[in-house]
Amino acid sequence: MGKLSVPRWAWVLTGSGHFFTESFELIHDLQNCDVFVSKAAAEVLRMYKLKLDFPETTRVLHDKTASAIPVGEFYHGVYHTVVMAPASSNTVAKCVFGISDTLATNVFAQAGKCRVPAIVFACDTAPELETMAPHGLVKVYPRRIDLENTERLKTFERTQVVESLADLRAAISRRKSELEGHG
Repeated sequence: MGKLSVPRWAWVLTGSGHFFTESFELIHDLQNCDVFVSKAAAEVLRMYKLKLDFPETTRVLHDKTASAIPVGEFYHGVYHTVVMAPASSNTVAKCVFGISDTLATNVFAQAGKCRVPAIVFACDTAPELETMAPHGLVKVYPRRIDLENTERLKTFERTQVVESLADLRAAISRRKSELEGHG
């Protein structure tokens, strides 16, 4: 990777289909964004028939190395914000328990170690949810452990957990305003 002079957004796609298409579309509104595509997210992209066609200031980084090499950029001040949207229950659980064995969980861990703020759109936020699957609307009933992990993640430093697409949009908008105020 070449040296980057402009701090960037780091957007992590996980294996959750909950508002996946809508979250994916929000990336197009960001300048200077790196999209981290986990192996599970690559499968979801295929299920939803989405293409990785982003603005030219966007880089796409795939989960292809055991040690998640691209996360090293956090130590060089490349990223100002991490957005993990949508975040699967598996990814949330791993983040809560400090497991960083995928590209997605490594990004979250390194962001925390480098004091980079994170916005996480957790998929399991209520006892009963409706979500759009590739073939239509489905009802989902998150387990108690999934809901507990989402609550635990809310206690993490510099981590904002959002529970709806509207909250995600608002959090990104607030972060843009904060960044413009420091620029």
